[in-house]
Amino acid sequence: MRIVDASYGSNEDGLIWGYRFVPGQPAQAISTDAVAAFLAAPADSDGGRGFLWLHFSLSNTGSERYLRRALQLPDAFYDSLRSEVGSTRLELDDNALIAVIHDVLFDSSFDASEVGTTTLCIGPRLLVSARLRPLRSVDQLRAAVRSGQSFRSPVELLAHLLRDQASVLGEILRKCTQQVDRIEDRLLDNRIASDRTQLGSLRRSLVRLQRLLAPEPTALFRLLNRPPDWIGRDDIGDLQQAAEEFSTSIGDSAALVERVKLIQEELAALVNEQTGRTLFVLTVVTVVALPINLVAGLFGMNVGGMPLAGNPHGFWSVVLGLCVLTGVLAYAAFGRRRD
Repeated sequence: MRIVDASYGSNEDGLIWGYRFVPGQPAQAISTDAVAAFLAAPADSDGGRGFLWLHFSLSNTGSERYLRRALQLPDAFYDSLRSEVGSTRLELDDNALIAVIHDVLFDSSFDASEVGTTTLCIGPRLLVSARLRPLRSVDQLRAAVRSGQSFRSPVELLAHLLRDQASVLGEILRKCTQQVDRIEDRLLDNRIASDRTQLGSLRRSLVRLQRLLAPEPTALFRLLNRPPDWIGRDDIGDLQQAAEEFSTSIGDSAALVERVKLIQEELAALVNEQTGRTLFVLTVVTVVALPINLVAGLFGMNVGGMPLAGNPHGFWSVVLGLCVLTGVLAYAAFGRRRD
């Protein structure tokens, strides 16, 4: 068997990496040339327990041609390759499991645009996965395989992938929680100018991620109720554990979204309070300045009979009266309000 390139690049058939698994032994790299021979051999030749994991790049146009030529996969798998990013799917078609899972892109900061899709087809002796761009959970699963961890079946490999996906989601939630904690601390100090936009972006990203991943535990539990015959009892237990871990992560995500929503409502209330306070001050200033404007308008008409026109102290008398009246109005507006 020829060793496959360990980089993220694919060969002429679109294969990024391929591994052959035998229970109790580390995985061995396998090329596309050896896949046909393995699948053509009787299952009894390897104890009926060996299987392959083939991971393809959809950016390589040769991937789908090779899959259709060399592997007998359900049509639902090829339909999923061309589907847009939507909710997670896990269904049984032609005695094979077809799964469409989502995750954030490998080595990237999370936002709403950094979600990718991996399509899987799982059978008794074969697991085929295909993606357009590298994802974190798939890379973590490959790291576990390369470290020498053994797997007894493709379903156990799928369960490990789902647990890695839940681990990635948990890491995202921890980082988001730290951001929310910092925003909440600044909220206590009444520093809200730059946090509203950040909170809105964070909430949109979490809601989109939750919308993509929330159907996954439900699909798993539905599968566990009526599993195909070739899935063993131990594999069912692994899938159930993965579904429970994922349900916990989804619940934490929903709780964090609700917390962000409450902080947004509190920020909106503070902004409304500050706006009302500002409008009150502007209104009071306008009312306090009303006598000055009124008197200035009356004395500016330049008509006969103007009071205090012949008094040498008339100007200062009017100014003093206006100051006293303005002070009384200001005290009535601001002093009583403080009390």
